[in-house]
Amino acid sequence: MPFLHIAVLALVQGLTEFLPVSSSAHLILVPYLTGWPDQGLVIDVAVHVGTLGAVLLYFWRDLGDMVLGLMRLTKGRLNPDARLAGFLVLATLPAVAAGYLLDRYYPSGIRGLEVIAWTTLGFGILLFLADKLGMTVRRIEHLRLGDVLIIGFAQVLALIPGTSRSGITMTAARFLGLERRDGARFSMLLAIPVIIGASSLKGWQLYQSGDAQLTYDALLSAGLAFAAALIAIAALMAWLKRSSFTPFVLYRIFLGGSLLTAVYGWVG
Repeated sequence: MPFLHIAVLALVQGLTEFLPVSSSAHLILVPYLTGWPDQGLVIDVAVHVGTLGAVLLYFWRDLGDMVLGLMRLTKGRLNPDARLAGFLVLATLPAVAAGYLLDRYYPSGIRGLEVIAWTTLGFGILLFLADKLGMTVRRIEHLRLGDVLIIGFAQVLALIPGTSRSGITMTAARFLGLERRDGARFSMLLAIPVIIGASSLKGWQLYQSGDAQLTYDALLSAGLAFAAALIAIAALMAWLKRSSFTPFVLYRIFLGGSLLTAVYGWVG
């Protein structure tokens, strides 16, 4: 595979996986804009592994605390870190169930530029409303079971390209009153079991196909996706210290509007 093809796919996946702009939509748009063929399962698994490595590295302290919390829980001591780990598992279950049903009964998935255009625009506006109307008085440690389930069921909507998994979970978190950084932090921690699940499924499909070989292209894809995702996570968390989600909303409105114009031929 040409280096430019690998670089574009890896950078698009890495930069958009954790930003509230939808990585799946951008990856679907790449072949539309370039005419390139599908990248195949090897590269698909590789870029997911790269982004997984980035979020594991960035949040290593949170993950370590949760492991220690679970160890204390085995001794009968309930603690906030074990509680957070349990909440992440619970919030993942709706998406796992919905993803299984979608893959089983509608394996071709939900695709198409028109769908991406409307979801990019609509959920971008919803993020704006959540960010402006939601209070900023709660932290992750204030989450309750009901809050976690709301975020988990919101994540199911991310199976529709253009929604953005990070975007819809951050939107739900802001509606629930979480501070911006805490909403983003919970969303990114929630990405870990989701990416592990998606990568495992694709990896199994790759193994069954008999094409599971570690190639230079795969290593390069994983490395570039890792670097891009790490930069994106750090940049987003730094940005949310002092500002809002408005730039991402404006980008989504621009992209969604441009796609709608292309789909319906409103220009020319």
